[in-house]
Amino acid sequence: MDDSQARKFQKDLNGGLVALVLLAVLEAHTEDLYGYEIAKRLQKAQRRRALFKEGTVYPVLRALAAGGLLTSRVVPSYAGPARRYYRITADGRAMLRSGVTSGGRRAALSIASSKEPTHECQRSPLDR
Repeated sequence: MDDSQARKFQKDLNGGLVALVLLAVLEAHTEDLYGYEIAKRLQKAQRRRALFKEGTVYPVLRALAAGGLLTSRVVPSYAGPARRYYRITADGRAMLRSGVTSGGRRAALSIASSKEPTHECQRSPLDR
Protein backbone atom coordinates (compact mmCIF):
# COMPACT_ATOMS: atom_id res chain seq x y z
CA MET A 1 0.00 0.00 0.00
CA ASP A 2 1.52 3.34 -1.00
CA ASP A 3 1.24 6.57 1.02
CA SER A 4 -1.78 7.92 -0.87
CA GLN A 5 -3.69 4.67 -0.37
CA ALA A 6 -2.75 4.62 3.31
CA ARG A 7 -3.93 8.22 3.75
CA LYS A 8 -7.23 7.46 2.00
CA PHE A 9 -7.70 4.36 4.13
CA GLN A 10 -7.03 6.36 7.33
CA LYS A 11 -9.40 9.12 6.22
CA ASP A 12 -12.17 6.60 5.46
CA LEU A 13 -11.56 4.82 8.75
CA ASN A 14 -11.74 8.09 10.71
CA GLY A 15 -14.89 9.14 8.85
CA GLY A 16 -16.50 5.81 9.70
CA LEU A 17 -15.62 6.19 13.36
CA VAL A 18 -17.03 9.73 13.45
CA ALA A 19 -20.21 8.54 11.70
CA LEU A 20 -20.63 5.71 14.20
CA VAL A 21 -20.17 8.02 17.18
CA LEU A 22 -22.59 10.61 15.76
CA LEU A 23 -25.24 7.96 15.12
CA ALA A 24 -24.78 6.68 18.67
CA VAL A 25 -25.06 10.20 20.13
CA LEU A 26 -28.29 10.85 18.29
CA GLU A 27 -29.61 7.38 19.19
CA ALA A 28 -28.94 8.08 22.88
CA HIS A 29 -31.00 11.31 22.92
CA THR A 30 -34.72 11.63 22.32
CA GLU A 31 -34.55 15.29 21.35
CA ASP A 32 -33.14 16.70 18.11
CA LEU A 33 -29.60 18.03 18.47
CA TYR A 34 -27.72 20.64 16.45
CA GLY A 35 -24.12 20.28 15.29
CA TYR A 36 -22.43 22.53 17.83
CA GLU A 37 -24.42 20.94 20.66
CA ILE A 38 -23.33 17.47 19.50
CA ALA A 39 -19.69 18.57 19.34
CA LYS A 40 -19.87 20.03 22.86
CA ARG A 41 -21.53 16.90 24.26
CA LEU A 42 -18.75 14.81 22.77
CA GLN A 43 -16.13 17.14 24.22
CA LYS A 44 -17.79 16.95 27.65
CA ALA A 45 -18.04 13.16 27.41
CA GLN A 46 -14.32 12.96 26.74
CA ARG A 47 -13.53 15.22 29.71
CA ARG A 48 -12.51 18.16 27.52
CA ARG A 49 -10.20 16.01 25.35
CA ALA A 50 -11.50 16.18 21.82
CA LEU A 51 -12.12 12.77 20.28
CA PHE A 52 -11.88 14.46 16.90
CA LYS A 53 -11.88 18.02 15.62
CA GLU A 54 -15.16 19.90 15.89
CA GLY A 55 -15.01 20.74 12.18
CA THR A 56 -15.11 17.03 11.39
CA VAL A 57 -18.63 16.73 12.79
CA TYR A 58 -20.40 18.92 10.22
CA PRO A 59 -19.43 17.21 6.95
CA VAL A 60 -20.18 13.81 8.47
CA LEU A 61 -23.60 15.01 9.71
CA ARG A 62 -24.36 16.29 6.19
CA ALA A 63 -23.25 13.00 4.63
CA LEU A 64 -25.35 10.96 7.08
CA ALA A 65 -28.38 13.14 6.31
CA ALA A 66 -27.78 12.85 2.56
CA GLY A 67 -27.61 9.08 2.98
CA GLY A 68 -30.96 8.97 4.77
CA LEU A 69 -29.47 7.95 8.13
CA LEU A 70 -30.43 11.28 9.72
CA THR A 71 -33.13 13.86 9.10
CA SER A 72 -32.42 17.53 9.55
CA ARG A 73 -34.39 20.72 9.88
CA VAL A 74 -33.29 24.33 10.02
CA VAL A 75 -34.65 26.51 12.82
CA PRO A 76 -34.23 30.30 12.56
CA SER A 77 -32.75 32.07 15.55
CA TYR A 78 -33.17 35.67 16.64
CA ALA A 79 -29.94 35.53 18.65
CA GLY A 80 -27.65 34.30 15.87
CA PRO A 81 -27.49 32.16 12.77
CA ALA A 82 -30.09 29.50 12.08
CA ARG A 83 -29.39 26.08 13.56
CA ARG A 84 -29.67 22.75 11.77
CA TYR A 85 -31.11 20.10 14.07
CA TYR A 86 -30.56 16.39 13.44
CA ARG A 87 -32.51 13.24 14.36
CA ILE A 88 -31.57 9.63 13.65
CA THR A 89 -33.87 7.77 11.26
CA ALA A 90 -34.99 4.15 11.31
CA ASP A 91 -32.35 3.49 8.63
CA GLY A 92 -29.74 5.13 10.87
CA ARG A 93 -30.77 2.91 13.77
CA ALA A 94 -30.61 -0.15 11.53
CA MET A 95 -27.15 0.85 10.34
CA LEU A 96 -26.00 1.30 13.91
CA ARG A 97 -27.40 -2.15 14.81
CA SER A 98 -26.23 -4.16 11.83
CA GLY A 99 -23.26 -2.37 10.37
CA VAL A 100 -20.98 -2.43 13.36
CA THR A 101 -19.55 -5.08 15.65
CA SER A 102 -20.98 -5.41 19.13
CA GLY A 103 -17.79 -4.07 20.70
CA GLY A 104 -17.83 -1.06 18.39
CA ARG A 105 -21.41 -0.28 19.31
CA ARG A 106 -20.59 -0.51 23.02
CA ALA A 107 -17.65 1.85 22.61
CA ALA A 108 -19.69 4.36 20.58
CA LEU A 109 -22.60 4.21 23.02
CA SER A 110 -20.19 4.69 25.90
CA ILE A 111 -18.83 7.83 24.25
CA ALA A 112 -22.32 9.04 23.37
CA SER A 113 -23.69 8.60 26.87
CA SER A 114 -20.62 9.94 28.70
CA LYS A 115 -20.31 6.74 30.71
CA GLU A 116 -17.52 4.24 30.98
CA PRO A 117 -18.57 0.71 30.02
CA THR A 118 -18.87 -1.64 32.96
CA HIS A 119 -18.82 -5.41 33.22
CA GLU A 120 -22.55 -5.39 33.98
CA CYS A 121 -23.38 -3.68 30.68
CA GLN A 122 -21.43 -5.73 28.20
CA ARG A 123 -24.43 -5.85 25.88
CA SER A 124 -25.42 -2.72 24.05
CA PRO A 125 -29.08 -1.61 24.27
CA LEU A 126 -29.04 -2.07 20.49
CA ASP A 127 -28.16 -5.77 20.87
CA ARG A 128 -31.41 -6.53 22.71
